[in-house]
Amino acid sequence: MSTPPGAPPAPPRVPEAVHRRRWLILAVLMFTVLIMVLDHSVLNVAVKTIASPAPVGIGATQGELEWAINSYTLVFAALLFTAGLIGDRAGRRRTLLFGMAVFGIGSALAAFSGSSGELIAYRAVMGFGAAFVMPATLAVLMNVFERDEQAKAIGIWAGGVGIAIALGPLTGGLLLEHFWWGSIFLVNVPVVIVGFVAMALLIPDSRDPDPGRIDPVGVMLSVVGLVLLVYGIIHGGELASLSDRSVLLPLVGGLAVLAVFVVYEHRIDHPALDFSYFRNPAFSAAITATALAFLSMMGVAFFSVFYLQSVLGYSPLQAGLLVLPLAIAQSLFAPRARLAVARFGAKATCTAGMMMIATGLACFAFFDASTPVWALELAFFVQGAGMGHVMSPVTVTVMQALPREKAGVASAINNTFRQIGGALGVAVLGSLLSAAYRGGIESTLERAPGVPDAAKHAAGESLEATLAVAERLGPAGQLLVAPAHEAFLVAMHLAALCAATVTLIGAVVVAVYLPGRRKPGADPAPVPDERSAAGVGRG
Repeated sequence: MSTPPGAPPAPPRVPEAVHRRRWLILAVLMFTVLIMVLDHSVLNVAVKTIASPAPVGIGATQGELEWAINSYTLVFAALLFTAGLIGDRAGRRRTLLFGMAVFGIGSALAAFSGSSGELIAYRAVMGFGAAFVMPATLAVLMNVFERDEQAKAIGIWAGGVGIAIALGPLTGGLLLEHFWWGSIFLVNVPVVIVGFVAMALLIPDSRDPDPGRIDPVGVMLSVVGLVLLVYGIIHGGELASLSDRSVLLPLVGGLAVLAVFVVYEHRIDHPALDFSYFRNPAFSAAITATALAFLSMMGVAFFSVFYLQSVLGYSPLQAGLLVLPLAIAQSLFAPRARLAVARFGAKATCTAGMMMIATGLACFAFFDASTPVWALELAFFVQGAGMGHVMSPVTVTVMQALPREKAGVASAINNTFRQIGGALGVAVLGSLLSAAYRGGIESTLERAPGVPDAAKHAAGESLEATLAVAERLGPAGQLLVAPAHEAFLVAMHLAALCAATVTLIGAVVVAVYLPGRRKPGADPAPVPDERSAAGVGRG
């Protein structure tokens, strides 16, 4: 609440020594986030190389590539609540340092993976470490800035994500031009060392004086349910069927386990995910917008790499440069989104942002092998501008919905739903792409001379698999290239329209439930106390 006229100003809640170096602390936190986001964007530009046969790559199938992305994401998402609670209890600086060390070790192991299975496993180790880093960064931020500066700080923090999105493809492209594919992970190690030292020297420790209890059963149920669900989705895309028993069993099993998870969380007094937080409509709308935006963006990012490199013929470095407008737009608009919120309100700002994301994604439904570069750049810029106007306001909404002491929990919820959205985006849109591609190329593979019967099913899984078969067949295989490109474009158009539709649903949600423009002179919404109706006291 604002201070009444004539009353003395409220005393600052941040110690003066910490307050003086708050912007330097923010720079260190942005550097930390940069490492995590850079890892995602680096991998996106490298998936085509990893899918290539040895010695260039490791011959990963499309399903294995999806798991290389999602093993990190699912472990990350599943452990965020527990990691946030551990940070609240043990101290956020200590948790940050532990997570950075594990992430660095996982990166080194992933760099020297000898098979897709090893890569998937080591990516999971990286996700384990990242789960202890991300909640702590926002929690520290909320504890070193006073409330009136939090929106500005979060906007700058979100802009740093845009910078990481830009650096990732560029870094990956440069490394792949000169080194082997594992260098995209090995480069994390020196960056982690620098970040570790900076955090140890500058980050103040903070913790929740009344932390919640750990919920190991809830964590396990969420992990098992999400893994089964995502496995069923990805495997269904590989088979181009949702009716096969090997697809139905994990799908139904995953949904059943998640249903048990929800019931269990409602019945215990220390849930991993306190569903009572979602009684706040603005909080729920912000989380939904985050999840749906990342579902769409991550799914499109996955297949756009194959479009840029395999269909249009750009190198990894050139493909990374093409994505620059998205990153530049996000890094420009995210820190300034608070100004739009102050003038137009969170509802109008985020709705417009979601509409811009949907427009940029829908453009891919009209792209083909002759699309000019300027059209690609415009679509990426519009997506980035939309993300800049969405991520900063919704993050502020989530983080300020809970008390400062519960910053780790709020950050964990925000990051969990973002990661789950991203994992489902890669799984759902990747599987839709795979199924549609198989439907478009199957008849061509059946008629193609020289393709062994045993190789036809594998060749129909993805564009890269078909092109690998075509290369092995020599001149005769060139007859497969044009039909493969055409089948991929049709599948990409379908997936892009689905992504745009999902984002439009998110636009409707924020238009209905996020708060509108605050009247001049009105008090800001109060932060709920420990025992408020938001359910904070249950954690």
